[in-house]
Parts: sequence; C-alpha cells; structure tokens
Amino acid sequence: MLQDSKEKRTYDAIVIGSGASGGWAAKELCEKGLKTLVLERGRMVKHIQDYPTASKAPYEFEFRGAIPLEKRSGVGGGKWLREETAHWALADDEQPIIQEKPFRWFRGYHVGGKSLLWARATQRWSDFDYEGPARDGFAVDWPIRYKDLEPWYSYVEKFAGIAGNKDGLAELPDSEVMPGFELSCIENYYKEQLASNFDNRYLIQGRCAHLTDPQEIHKQQGRNKCQHQGMCNRGCVYGGYFSANASTLPWAEKTGNLTVRPEAVVESIIYDDAKGKATGVRIIDRNTKEAIEFYSKIIFVNASTIASNAILLNSKSSTFSGGIGNENGLMGKFLACHNYRGKGNASFEGFVDKFNDGRNPGHAYVPRFRNVLRQDTDFLRGYSIGMSGGRGLGSDTSMIGDQLRDNLLNQKYGIWHMAAWMQGETVPVEDNHIRLSTEQVDKYGIPQIILSVEWKENDDKMVADFVEQQTMMYEKAGFTNIKVEDSHSDPGSDIHEMGGVRMGHDPKTSLLNKYNQLHECKNVFVTDGACMTSTSTQNPTLTFMALTARAANHAVEELNRQNLG
Repeated sequence: MLQDSKEKRTYDAIVIGSGASGGWAAKELCEKGLKTLVLERGRMVKHIQDYPTASKAPYEFEFRGAIPLEKRSGVGGGKWLREETAHWALADDEQPIIQEKPFRWFRGYHVGGKSLLWARATQRWSDFDYEGPARDGFAVDWPIRYKDLEPWYSYVEKFAGIAGNKDGLAELPDSEVMPGFELSCIENYYKEQLASNFDNRYLIQGRCAHLTDPQEIHKQQGRNKCQHQGMCNRGCVYGGYFSANASTLPWAEKTGNLTVRPEAVVESIIYDDAKGKATGVRIIDRNTKEAIEFYSKIIFVNASTIASNAILLNSKSSTFSGGIGNENGLMGKFLACHNYRGKGNASFEGFVDKFNDGRNPGHAYVPRFRNVLRQDTDFLRGYSIGMSGGRGLGSDTSMIGDQLRDNLLNQKYGIWHMAAWMQGETVPVEDNHIRLSTEQVDKYGIPQIILSVEWKENDDKMVADFVEQQTMMYEKAGFTNIKVEDSHSDPGSDIHEMGGVRMGHDPKTSLLNKYNQLHECKNVFVTDGACMTSTSTQNPTLTFMALTARAANHAVEELNRQNLG
C-alpha cells in the first residue's frame, strides 16, 4: 500500500509555483511528454469562472469598491484594499515575515500567481544589460548574452501576444509585436520635444502583453482581443492579456500530462545524499496541515523570488546544511529590486480641442539613457521612465444647491497632465539579503523569512539624477506646475524582486549555471526572479518566461540523454 501510494505521488517533473514562469515551465514540460505536477501554495483559480468582479461597474459594488475599515483587519493590503481585487488579498497570518529593515512584499498566492496581477509590461533586455556586471564591475558576469535568449524571447512573445512597435533601439531590442496602443496627443508632443532637445532620449509605446490582433495560436488558447476595459487585475474573461490561467496552464492541461495541486505549501526540496540529486518536494497541506511528499526526476522552482529563496534555504540535508546547492553560502544574498522612488507630474495648457477617447492598458516608455555607451554619471547603471498623459473630467464642487447639481451633471475637461515614474536598476550588494529565522516559525511550522534590504548610496544618487533630469525634460517641453520628487518608498514597492540564487559561470560566486541549474544539484532548476544576476532597467517578467522556456527544453534534452533522471 505504501509503495502504491508513493507511485501515485511520483511524476516526471514538479513545478513549484503557477505564475508567469511556473506556467511556462508546465507548458513546455507537458508538451514534451512529461507527467508534470504543479504545486501552488494558494487556492485554485480557474480562468473566467473564478474572476468574481470582472467587468463589474462601480455601482454594482455596495460602496463603489471601497471596503469598510472593520472588514480590512486581518487582511494584507490595508488602506489599499479594494473590493474589486480583495479576492486576491492575503490573510495576515498566512505567512508572517520579519522585516529587519522596511520592505513591502506583494504576493500572489493563488493559481496563476502574479500573472493575474502584473502590469504586463514586456521590454526585452539587451547586451547593455547582460554585459553590465562585467563592464561595471558589480555583481558577477552573466553566463549568457542576448543572443542566447533572442530566439526564446521571440518564442515566448509569439505565444503570449505582445502589443507595441518596432523601435530600432540597440538598448531595447525589438520584440515580436502586433499593433500597439496609440500614444495620446500630449505623449506624441512630448516625444517630439525629446527628439528635438536630446540625442539619446526617446519616448515609445510601452510594449505590453495584450492581444490587439489575435493570431491563430491565441485563438487556439481560447483568447480574444483586448477590450480596453482597464480592469485587468480583476482577471480578464476575454483572455485579452497574458496570464498563466488564460494561456500556459490550459495549454499544458490539454496535453493530459498536467496535474495542478493547489493549497500546497512547499516546505522543502528533498535531497538524496546517496544519489547526489533531488528526489522530490515536501509540502504541508494548507487545510489539514498534513505533511506530504511528492517525487520526480526534475524540479523547477518558480515560487517567486523571495519564496523560492526561502524554499531552497530550508531544503537542508547532510550534504547541504545551509540549503540545497548552497555550498558557497551565497544563497539569499544580493537580493535586489527596481528603484521606483522617483515620481513626477506636470501640466500642459495646449491641445484644448483634444481629449482621450478610450482606455490604454499600457503606457508610454522612455528607455534608459544614462551610462549606456559609457559611464557618464557618478552612479552605476541607469533608469527607464514610465510616462502617461491624460486629460480628466471634473466639476467645481464648491457650490451648493442647483449650481452644484448642474456642475456635477455637466463635467468639463481640465488641462492636460503628464505623469512620470522612474524604474531604476539597483546594484546587487551582499548585505541586501533574505535568511530564515532560527527561532520563529509560521503556522505550518516553516521558519519565518527575515528580509534585510535597504537603499544604498547608488540608489540615492540615481533618484537625485532622475529628479533633476525629469524636471529639465518637462521644462524644455514647455510644461508647467512641475513637481518631481523622491517618494522615499521602501524597497519592494515595485514588485520586481530579483536575485538570491543568481546565475554565473563560477560555482564559487554563483548558484546557477547558464541553463538555470543549481551548480551543485543539476536536476533542480530555478527560473523565476531568484535566478537574476542583475536587475536591468526593463520590466523582468518577459525575461523570466524566456529563461524558463529555454531551461525547460534543456531539461528535457538532458533527461533524454539520461543525465538527470
């Protein structure tokens, strides 16, 4: 009976996490014929049927989406919690963490993970990014270059569906795109002003994972054209934007090789000291608190950066006392994220005869222009800038009675506004890290996570440069009411955590090889944000997905050569 039970819990592959990268791992492995188990910490979310607030109008909520204060207690999100997205919120006691230094950690604990919640920005990285550490002397050299990922970027983009333009910029390689979302008149004006005032600053349509011209591959997924509702983070019943739920997981399921087990809190990876490889994953059932073991030939770790680090650090054995594959003691270190502290707003008094019609699910984008070809500032690396221009309707509410009613019923357009926000590359440093508590555990008996991350002098200098440069760019374009400042937001506020299990050439200075395999345990692959050696200025999820597809195909090749299983 015990042997029969173990056989039922044995698969060819196990994927930990069901988000953007985990979904891609499942798709690739299942398509190649591997019986694959996907373990998800949170609840099941089925595409369409489990999006309870999708497409709802404000008047369909009791308080137009606001949640009374007494209903917010015990639920993560606090003052930001809204009824439209409350179904994604995390209970405070689900995974308490120890913040040695202030850090905002956003989690997506449900099937689909943060692929249901992401901003969907999909810029490729270039060799300016992959060569950055070697060029500037921080972190370690990436073991790959753009040419290694270029075909995988194309592969992922064609399946996911990316809207945007071919921009012909070396610092931002072109993607496989369908028609992009038009820039507004104020954004086009700003674009012209940048071109006339600077040699290396460009405003482009931000590329985003939305279907504007669905191809046959998207129709086969059951997805349809984006409807411009602007309600993406509730879940999209049209499948207009890419998510694991609408795309990769159903595709994997069609093969007959996929098993998804929600409510599975992964405690650790099982390492067999005698065999010298990982043999499975130990979970705690979220409802019964029962410990259960599953077995496989290969394991993909895609639980999201911080959770993946924690799982690996907690995977101890006689061989690896500090976590699986952590012989050099670097696991959990060099944690980094994007710097979003710089914010800017300004007004423009022209184009009074024009206004925006419809909603744009993406935004405009200024690729990095600092330290691209040479070091030209007193800080390392650089930042990109997200931008969005619009003109809103409003009313004078200072009146009372009939005049107030008339004003509310006859709103008027205000002047044009332009928002800007920086996305800066942080330099990974060793003392920015995650580690596990030796004293405190959560309700599943798993050691609590200690986060110790702070901004450094390089980050401060970068924000100061953004404030100066963005102010100047607004001024040169003739904007008024300019306000550009440092928000002093805590690390983690951008939801782009990376590192801790970085890739590299040398097992002494990195944890993963060029195919995302642990140097010291070749049948464990880490392909989410934890694997990143540096952070770039571009959004990272597209790169996570490309790395995952590449690693999964390598894993299957290695299995077929009998090098792993």
